[in-house]
Amino acid sequence: MSDTSVIHVLNGPNLNLLGVREPEIYGRDTLADIEQRCVTAAGEAQIVFRQTNHEGVLVDWIQEAREKAQALILNPAAYGHTSVALHDALKTLTIPVIELHLSNPAAREAFRHHSYVSSAATGVIAGFGAAGYELAVQAALTLIRERG
Repeated sequence: MSDTSVIHVLNGPNLNLLGVREPEIYGRDTLADIEQRCVTAAGEAQIVFRQTNHEGVLVDWIQEAREKAQALILNPAAYGHTSVALHDALKTLTIPVIELHLSNPAAREAFRHHSYVSSAATGVIAGFGAAGYELAVQAALTLIRERG
């Protein structure tokens, strides 16, 4: 893997409130704390870390990753359960896509059990809290390395 590898880490709605929103579910780390964990885990690779509450912005960023990233980590938050648009945008990618959730959606409300993102993702990491982001970066680096 070259030191020019770029991993886009995209975060969906309400994740800007991490640390204060339902900490019993999502933990006490802020999004800034999680970004720093990703940067540290990435080593020489570059992390592009973003958050939005707007579905169309996420679609734009996914499309941008087609040209600018070697891997994509996406925490779609609630959009994972509702957005065909995210699914369709992800299907245009040829880079590894890792779906990420802080909690384990399968252990939560029934409406969270289905993800439109999962069928377009290379893999899913869920239920490990903020540490899941570090696991996702490690997985992305491995997939980038395997692709040469």
